[in-house]
Amino acid sequence: MATSAKARSLFDLAILRQATIDSFKKLTPRRQVRNPVMFVVYVGSILTTLLWVQALVGHGEASAGFIFGVSLWLWFTVLFANFAEAMAEGRGKAQAACCARRGATSRPSASRAPSERRRSRWSRPPPFGRVTSCWWRRASSSPPTAR
Repeated sequence: MATSAKARSLFDLAILRQATIDSFKKLTPRRQVRNPVMFVVYVGSILTTLLWVQALVGHGEASAGFIFGVSLWLWFTVLFANFAEAMAEGRGKAQAACCARRGATSRPSASRAPSERRRSRWSRPPPFGRVTSCWWRRASSSPPTAR
């Protein structure tokens, strides 16, 4: 069965360009604080950049080249995380726009009869019965008898 919609490449130029721009726009502290791990890397990259400037002036504890390398690596990490997030958002927006053009909705089709719809496996009762105080015992209507 052939589809008329053409699949977009992972490296679509329009999405890449917008993701690159958005990755730099997301460098604001308000945006970075939403992800605690990347916020720590962001603060670390700012601090190491300041230490690099201090080493350039001549008051640094390590060589300026080493501090620059660490700072560059941290900034690359922050920018790559922002870029990956922007790529995911761009692809999601492109997919939503494609679905909107086709008139697709996120709701299931109402054309199926209720008897044809399948129940979710999570909406069915578990095969092992109701769980009581012990997970390995099956719940029964009668209490256990003493031997």
